[in-house]
Amino acid sequence: MILEKYSTRWAEDYRKIVTEINTVLDGLVYAIEHVGSTSVPNLDSKPIIDIDIIYLWPVDFEKIKSGLEKLGYYHNGNQGVEDRDVFKRSGKKTNEILEAIQHHLYVCPADSKALERHILSRNFLRKNDWARLKYQQMKYDLAEMAHQDRKIYAELKELHMNDFIDSMIEEEKRAMVGTAVPPDTSIS
Repeated sequence: MILEKYSTRWAEDYRKIVTEINTVLDGLVYAIEHVGSTSVPNLDSKPIIDIDIIYLWPVDFEKIKSGLEKLGYYHNGNQGVEDRDVFKRSGKKTNEILEAIQHHLYVCPADSKALERHILSRNFLRKNDWARLKYQQMKYDLAEMAHQDRKIYAELKELHMNDFIDSMIEEEKRAMVGTAVPPDTSIS
């Protein structure tokens, strides 16, 4: 099965990954956000933790990149998404926690549209049970259409879910009018 029932383990896994990342980014100004489906309580998902590291100034990207490389990640470009750089495990350095927990790691400037999309859709799903349930059902339907094939599922999700995600984001933006920073986002 592509999707698993929601697990509180996902929040614990996120915290474990963040603890490891924090060891190499000490002294930098950044924030880390748990995004994607595993960040939404009671939302069934692929058991892959999505994480955004957020920076304010362009000069900080290279410092974050250097820290992540020390931890055994390599920079894999933006994979076609502007202002969202992908980092993957290099296999050159072993870290028991980072090897054991499947995750996607992104580094984004604070004004990134991709980051905004991640945060706003996550927040909307956390606050609206009807949207969470609809999104979850759409995911199950697509997984069935994909015959539980992850690659086909990802392609179908891209084709069939963007309109729903876009509508959630627009509704969340309307609800936030007058708010300078999205809830749950802080730079430390």
